[in-house]
Amino acid sequence: MFEAVIFDWDGTLADTRKVVVEAFQKALREVNVKIEKEFIERRIGTGARETFKEILQAKGLSCDEETVNKLLSAKTKAEVENSRQVVLFEGALDLLNALRKHVKTALASMNNKPVIQHMLAEKNLSAYFDAVLSADDVEKPKPNPEIFLKAAEKLGTKPERCVVLEDSLFGVKAAKAARMSCIAVLTGVYTRPELETAKPDLIVESLGEKRRILNFILKQADSKDGANENGPR
Repeated sequence: MFEAVIFDWDGTLADTRKVVVEAFQKALREVNVKIEKEFIERRIGTGARETFKEILQAKGLSCDEETVNKLLSAKTKAEVENSRQVVLFEGALDLLNALRKHVKTALASMNNKPVIQHMLAEKNLSAYFDAVLSADDVEKPKPNPEIFLKAAEKLGTKPERCVVLEDSLFGVKAAKAARMSCIAVLTGVYTRPELETAKPDLIVESLGEKRRILNFILKQADSKDGANENGPR
């Protein structure tokens, strides 16, 4: 059995895509930049700071710290204002309730701390996590494993005893780089073939597949053929 489970937020536990995209677009309008939603969607999970820098550079605009910080502030404000539109994915709460009896849990999101704190308070989720980390707690964004390694450290658990649940290619790569097991969830914008390239240990359609997820987390260590039984398919 694993000792800890680390969850991503955007696209994994919560359906935030529309709110995140609109927040980016609203912030960018302040510097007269238009960007397609697909461009933003494919970068959710890498951190807003890096995404804004990439967009500004692509448009040939200055990406100095003052400008980026202004955009981050506007994006954060927009997300918080529209937080009521964010809903947990079906099965998320059931899974959290089932896991809390057996393992430590953490949230490791590349969204900004004010957004995550607001969301957890609003959705009454704070008590479900033994540790919460955001983009403000790390220097390097996913796919760098820093955020997951820091989560394991806060939980007092070795990386190899952790399982990460992620929806993005960046997140799966970060989990594997951290030497953690990873369950990829097809609730983000990435397809099964795309996620398979990062070699997650299990792929599920949604968090509603509670039995498969719990079986992997709670029983794999006791099953000699667990990897074959629960591998990507």
